[in-house]
Order: sequence, then C-alpha cells, then structure tokens
Amino acid sequence: MTVRALIPFKPANPKSRLSGVMNREEREAFARAMLDDMVIAVRGAGCTPVILSTAPFRHPGAEILVNAGGLNESLNEILPTLPGATLIIMSDLPLAAPETITRMLTTGANISVVPGRGGGTNAIFLKNPARFRADYYGGSFLKHLKVAEEFGASVEVIDSFRLHTDVDEVEDLVEVLIHGRGKSREYLASLGFALVAENGRVKAERAGKKP
Repeated sequence: MTVRALIPFKPANPKSRLSGVMNREEREAFARAMLDDMVIAVRGAGCTPVILSTAPFRHPGAEILVNAGGLNESLNEILPTLPGATLIIMSDLPLAAPETITRMLTTGANISVVPGRGGGTNAIFLKNPARFRADYYGGSFLKHLKVAEEFGASVEVIDSFRLHTDVDEVEDLVEVLIHGRGKSREYLASLGFALVAENGRVKAERAGKKP
C-alpha cells in the first residue's frame, strides 16, 4: 500500500510568532528546513510526499500542489479525489521520525490521529479520505473525532511526543535543540541558537546579531 502524505505548507512569511528572534528571510528558511525534515520522515515511512503549498514552490523530493485557499477549503477540495489511503501531516513537526509515522499507518482503525497542543490536529491518517471532511482551527482534534463519528469510522488516538511537538513559539525551539537530529536543528545552530539554563529552566537563546 502506497500512502500519499499531504503536507500543508506556507512558503511566504511563515511562523510570524518567531519574528522576535528571526527576520522574515530566516523564518522562511527555517520553515523550509522543517519541511525538508518532514519530507525525509514521510519518505522513510514509505509514503509519497505531496506538498500542498499556498504559493508556487519547488521541492526536489516531493510533488507540489498549489492552492491559495484556506487549509480546510484546500483539503476538502482534494480529499474526495484521492483513491487511496492518505496521511495529512503538518510541516512544522521537526522531530517527526519514520517509525512514529509508521505507527500511524499500521493502525487497525479506519483513522489514526495525533493531537497537537491546544486542541489542534498535527497528523491524521485516513484509510478512506473521500469519506472525510477536514475541519482545522478552533479545537480541530475534537472536531475531527466528531466527523469520524458521523461517518461511522473507527479512530485510534496516537500518543507520540515526536508528532505532538509542533513549532510556533520561541519556547518550542528548546525541543528542537534538545531532540532534533535533522536540518531544523542544524539551521537553528547556524543562526546562533543554543540552550541556556536560567532559574532552573532551559530556554533557547540566540547569540550575536538580532533579526
């Protein structure tokens, strides 16, 4: 079974909440590094990566679909056209590893899902994507459980630190510096980010020039 992995991606001006420590060019490069790590991870799990980009974009390791619409609109336009099992996985999960993705793909349920922090959905595997409706934002994890129930689909919730850890805030960079093994961590190090202990806590600080 070849699984298509849809990876939503915003190439222009991403990760605005990191603007206090990175300028726009650096944020775009960091987002691309996380995307590279994700493409490597899904390929390692035997998936075919398809980047769903909001603007024209090239990537040597993946097919590109361009749709400038919102995330839900783009996915719900595509899902009914897909003939086989599909994984939807966010691009900002730099700790993702092939074995954690394989765990999703080998579920005995119709759907497996990894919740994100704050009620989001970081990854969802659909054996029958044509019978699903994406409903991201505003507590999407619970929404997706409800959609699955409406369709009579069984669901397995996957507990995975590596797929649960998305990067939006400066505080999230700590996890990449500690647990990262790919291009995302390398890029942060190239910018001068390092771990600093302060008041019993570890945080990520950038040395040298400011954005």
